[in-house]
Amino acid sequence: MDNASNQSDHFTISVCSFSSRYTFIIVALCSLLYLIAFSVNSQDLEPRSYTNIPIDMHFMAAGYLHSEGALSPSPSVPLKDAELNLDAAVLAYAHSFALAGSSAKVDMSMARICMQGSANYQGEIVEADRCGYGDPNVRLTWNFYGAPAIERKDFAKYQEGLVMGASLQLSIPLGTYDENKLINAGANQWVFRPGFGMSYTVGDWQYSAMTSIRFYSDNDKFYNQTFLEKQAQYTFQGHIIYSIARGQWLSLSGNYFIGGETSKNGIDADDEQDNSRFGLTYSLAFNQHHSMKLYASTGVITRIGNDFDTLGLVWQYAF
Repeated sequence: MDNASNQSDHFTISVCSFSSRYTFIIVALCSLLYLIAFSVNSQDLEPRSYTNIPIDMHFMAAGYLHSEGALSPSPSVPLKDAELNLDAAVLAYAHSFALAGSSAKVDMSMARICMQGSANYQGEIVEADRCGYGDPNVRLTWNFYGAPAIERKDFAKYQEGLVMGASLQLSIPLGTYDENKLINAGANQWVFRPGFGMSYTVGDWQYSAMTSIRFYSDNDKFYNQTFLEKQAQYTFQGHIIYSIARGQWLSLSGNYFIGGETSKNGIDADDEQDNSRFGLTYSLAFNQHHSMKLYASTGVITRIGNDFDTLGLVWQYAF
């Protein structure tokens, strides 16, 4: 499950409620942090998502993610010096199997998230500190071309070339959510994410590209009886991967994501994103069962959204 650590990017963010005298400040911060909650999802960098793996295998993964950085609000949000720190623990499971003669995989993940944030509104500091459970994610990936279904005992004979595949990810609104709070660990929204990707391996190098669209259901239980809508968000990413040695590889990755503007009670928030990120991933297999992955990413262009620096570590067990 080479992309197990990528599940760590599928988080929303928790914010405490405040007293009524801060109502206007809260609404402004809410607009910004709700945007940030979903922009974390679109910032994932997923090397080796569309590559062949042996079938009839199971994978368990546990990871830790730390992100921190500045928040860039839309012009309609009167906040300055907005900062956010996020820590998350992730658990994931995946199973590979044959589908129409090609390799396929289903993976599931969930996270426990803790966040601390602050912002300046006309000299007043607004802060938040809270933990919660994020919405679980389920994804099906099918490599329909160039990835024949092969068991582990025969996989060493396989020579990978061009692989193409499709995926469908579903975020299920089962996380921590309280409509009396501004932002919760859960989003109270279904998120559907179809995707398409391809990879090409030549020698020790692999080149891959992928694209996906996120569709969001409406949230009719947003804070203060607000009806929230979110437009579709489009993500494009590419990876250059070098195999250092057997069971050891390094990836240079970048992405670009656009869209995702929100509206509250029919009023546009002017928060459409147009951002990109850059990242590195290092993976090392200790043996046929245990491996670990280190990854780091940072914002390159951030017009609206967050400008995070992210570090993560994932341990994986295959059986």
